[in-house]
Amino acid sequence: MAKDARPTGSPFKRLFFALSLSEAQHRAIAQWRRELGLRSGKPVPAENFHLTLLFLGDVDAAQLPALCAAVDSIARPQAPLRLVLDRLQVWPRPGVLVLEAEQTPPALRQLVYALEQAALALGIARESREYRPHLTLAREFRGQLPEAASAPEFFLSTRHFTLYESRKGRYWPLAQWPLLD
Repeated sequence: MAKDARPTGSPFKRLFFALSLSEAQHRAIAQWRRELGLRSGKPVPAENFHLTLLFLGDVDAAQLPALCAAVDSIARPQAPLRLVLDRLQVWPRPGVLVLEAEQTPPALRQLVYALEQAALALGIARESREYRPHLTLAREFRGQLPEAASAPEFFLSTRHFTLYESRKGRYWPLAQWPLLD
């Protein structure tokens, strides 16, 4: 059986919504992570850095057009989304090292909620938990929080969000929506 097929035989895609970063931000965060001197975990490739909005998981490929149409009609922020990744954290249960935003802009929470509602209307379930904006630095991370020579302070501003497919360790953009009409 093919790896990308459900037991029923219908193909699926592993999907998530995210905010992308500029090339300069990718480089700056990767350099800051190198300075941590990590001895645990598998570093996420810098080209895969993103700020997760909503992880959908395995979605039937036939639902992709309906998902995109549903997202077309959601209310979106009428200004660029801005936030600061300013806190380094270890999430022990999933075993990840992340950069978090101490303050979550209300417009970001509203966008995430709208995406959740669009997915739920299509029967695409997700785990119910509080949204925590984050960027994953390393997976399979075990151990103490590393000490940083300088505090993280990465300012993100974006004018769009993207639906990605995760395939073989790479993230492929499938659709993109502007935040400004």
